[in-house]
Amino acid sequence: MFTGIDEVDWASMRHAYGSAEDVPALLRGLASADPAERETALDGLYGAVHHQGDVYDSTLACVPFLFALAARPDLPDRGAVVELLVSIGGEGEGPSAVRAGAEVFARLTGDPDPGVRGTAPGALVRFLDQPARVLDLLRERLTVERDDRVLLALVESLGLYARRNPAHADAAVDLLAAQAALPHGPELRLAALGQLAGCAPDRIPADLVPTAVRLLQERSERRSRQAALCARPHTDTLVGRLRRLRPSDEEGSQLLRTLHNALDGRTGDRIALLVGQLSSPEWADRCNAVWMSGGLFRTWRADFSEPAALIGAQLDASEDRLRDAAVAALKQLFELAAPAADGLHRLVTARPDLWVRQWEHGAPALGDPLRALVRCGDPRAVPVLGEVLAGAVVPDDLGHEISWLGAAAAPLAPALRRRLGSLALDDPGTPGRAAPLLRALGGLGDAESVPETLRLLEAGGAVEYAVPALGAWSSAAREAVPALSRLLDTEFAVPAAAALWSIDGDASAVLPVLLNELRHRDSRRWGTAAEVLGRMGQAARAALPELRRAADSPGPAERRATAACALWRIGGEVETVNPVLRSAWTEKPHLRRRIAVCLRAMGPAGAPLGDLVATELAALRRHTAHSEGYGSHDIPHDEELLRLCREVLPAPWTQQQAATG
Repeated sequence: MFTGIDEVDWASMRHAYGSAEDVPALLRGLASADPAERETALDGLYGAVHHQGDVYDSTLACVPFLFALAARPDLPDRGAVVELLVSIGGEGEGPSAVRAGAEVFARLTGDPDPGVRGTAPGALVRFLDQPARVLDLLRERLTVERDDRVLLALVESLGLYARRNPAHADAAVDLLAAQAALPHGPELRLAALGQLAGCAPDRIPADLVPTAVRLLQERSERRSRQAALCARPHTDTLVGRLRRLRPSDEEGSQLLRTLHNALDGRTGDRIALLVGQLSSPEWADRCNAVWMSGGLFRTWRADFSEPAALIGAQLDASEDRLRDAAVAALKQLFELAAPAADGLHRLVTARPDLWVRQWEHGAPALGDPLRALVRCGDPRAVPVLGEVLAGAVVPDDLGHEISWLGAAAAPLAPALRRRLGSLALDDPGTPGRAAPLLRALGGLGDAESVPETLRLLEAGGAVEYAVPALGAWSSAAREAVPALSRLLDTEFAVPAAAALWSIDGDASAVLPVLLNELRHRDSRRWGTAAEVLGRMGQAARAALPELRRAADSPGPAERRATAACALWRIGGEVETVNPVLRSAWTEKPHLRRRIAVCLRAMGPAGAPLGDLVATELAALRRHTAHSEGYGSHDIPHDEELLRLCREVLPAPWTQQQAATG
């Protein structure tokens, strides 16, 4: 098993933490009779030799010994070794190294250890380059296998096989269809339906969703009976606490998630499936549904009112994990969580202890139930926020959330103002605490906050945040003009110029500052300067040459789009503007909201871009959905784009476009 291991020059090789001299000990640890030692060795191999999926020279040198370990029938935990080999085979030079020993996986499909039999089929599909033989082996194992978990692995491997081997996919799909129709247990049929939907959507049954919901119910009833028979006392022991912390139904989550992912953009089916899950009598099913709803909501556009209301119903659950999952899902929905507002309000009213979240380290934060109620725009959050503002502990992020309440939050202005005025000028934490308060007061148009804001501005502790707030109050902040004018020779010159223009509209005072900034394209305030120049309109005609150069340059799409919007507002240069906006819309989806605002202002002049707006409104996929991950505000940003597009389309220029064909 370890023949030749000491002849390998491990010292000359590397892993994530330096020399690979310790690798032989880790490999030998996998063969230990002590389970703890095996676990430690496996952790060391993942942590150093295959750190975060990386493949080093030492990783490749381990592969022959890992195969030797996997092939020894007397060793325990070999399924974990096979999983490690599969993971190594997914990166860099790993596939070739693992493929060279893939014959071992063929033998392991019939291993006495079900843990090995469950991991071998997936490895076989990935690394044995003999498609016909692989399919024969999978078919044979389906016939003789009796272990339910191994059967699930075989079904998943058939789906993988069909996707990786299109020329041989029909036979694999036939096997999947047969497994979905046979009188198996609900788990196996759900798995087969999920794989079938993923690799052959034309073969899924017409009653897929009702069938899946019925199978889920059968599975839940069976699990409930088994749980009753195997009930354990809720002891206050370490073992008991750890048992209660385990995922409630990891297998069920995986089965339904696979089906959801396979259905992808079939939002009607996915919503119906989600509603079925959320209507289950088993709290674990409902909890799984809540957690997997996020991917659907963030990626696709549809009417989510029914599942949102059902998620809101989970807020009354006695199970903490279900309630917390529901809150976490709803706070990402913002206004789309409105159907759950009654449930959120009940929870917030009943649990004042959840209004503020105290962290062990760091500033206190607004509690998630109250945050979700605020974000869905429910005015019932206002008196609660008033109580929070009057309390001893006020979350620093409260001001950031108030904007979602719109004008309904106006009664909070005096309390916000008082809190702003109470901030200590010599406290280094004041700017961070002032930022959300100033943002909220600016959004509420509370010009009575000018004295408190000037106090901070003149102390120099929160200039970055005080200046935009003063600009938001427009002419009502006229007493701030001297203080803002003094900033025109500082690093805050551009935001000060922006505020001054909003307050008194004196182009002679601010135009030189903005033009100077426009000449430095690498400046972080270039975009702000261009946007303010656009707001100045014809008073900023001196900026047109530099803006034309920026719009025509091969620079970032964001800069070109900003320049184009300013060109329209200042000089109405349609021929220059429209091609730039079209290119930026396609190249950088995150710019679409900004461009839509410009199109709304352009009216008939933006008619040539009407096809972009119409296509966006017809799209089912959110413009914020991408493979690199997601942001906490993706849903409201996409909903805002849709609102802007609806405002653009009814404009007169669309009628003109229709008339001209």
